[in-house]
Amino acid sequence: MSDKLQKKPSESLKENTQYALAFGLISTMLFVAGFPMFVIFFFGIFAYFLWKTFSQPSRNEIKEVFEFYLAANEILRDDERRWFGFEVQEVIGRGERILQLINGTPPLVYFTLGALYHKIGDYKSAVNHLAYIVENENADEKSYLYPSPDLRNYVKVLREIEHEPGKAPQTSAAVRALERTRRNRGKALLENSRTILNELNRKKREVTLENKKSKPELAETNGKNINLNNNSAERAESVRQNGKSLFDAMPAEIVNGENDVNETEKKEKSNEDIFANRKPISEVLYDIYDRK
Repeated sequence: MSDKLQKKPSESLKENTQYALAFGLISTMLFVAGFPMFVIFFFGIFAYFLWKTFSQPSRNEIKEVFEFYLAANEILRDDERRWFGFEVQEVIGRGERILQLINGTPPLVYFTLGALYHKIGDYKSAVNHLAYIVENENADEKSYLYPSPDLRNYVKVLREIEHEPGKAPQTSAAVRALERTRRNRGKALLENSRTILNELNRKKREVTLENKKSKPELAETNGKNINLNNNSAERAESVRQNGKSLFDAMPAEIVNGENDVNETEKKEKSNEDIFANRKPISEVLYDIYDRK
């Protein structure tokens, strides 16, 4: 990206000159005090690297803030471009990282994050960030009376961009666009996010209530089926018991009637068998008189 925030060569030379003068003054004092030259030289090299180590990350973090503004403004501006979800998530991740790294994060970072969350439909996060900016008096720039070193460096770079937009024209345009959106649409974005979030929560509660209502109905239906099955089983058992009791209550003659009929038929058949071979009376008389 050609529009990156960088220090001018003159500014870098100025810082190095200031360090050289400070080191020369301290070295002279140490040499006069009797310290060996190699100890002074070693101390100077160590102090230089220590200074670079602690100063460079702060510059990189401030640089990352303005690069975040550039990327976020491209996504939020209405130019009919279609952005993939992972692209927006990556920019949001950079903004969340800035909140963790910078002590005294600028309010514009919070608003930009809220607008990005609104863009992707995460209305809960959008409300959290936008409400902090729109409704919290402490989030106004005028309430930052005791700045952290990071915030002081941020404001220094921001004023340089505002005074000389030609140094970083794209960054300057992005900052102005985000500030204008914050001023003109901040409250509208917050209200819209809250309205949609409340509607989503209401629908969620309705679905939960419907699920709770459907579960007792299913349980009641299952209970009715179980009762019907139990009643059917009870009726079958009752019929069986009643049938058995009726059978036991019948007279023995009725119960054993079939056996008596069978025995009578057997006796009749046996009697018929006894007289089955008897001769007629005429034959018997004939045999008697003929023999005489």
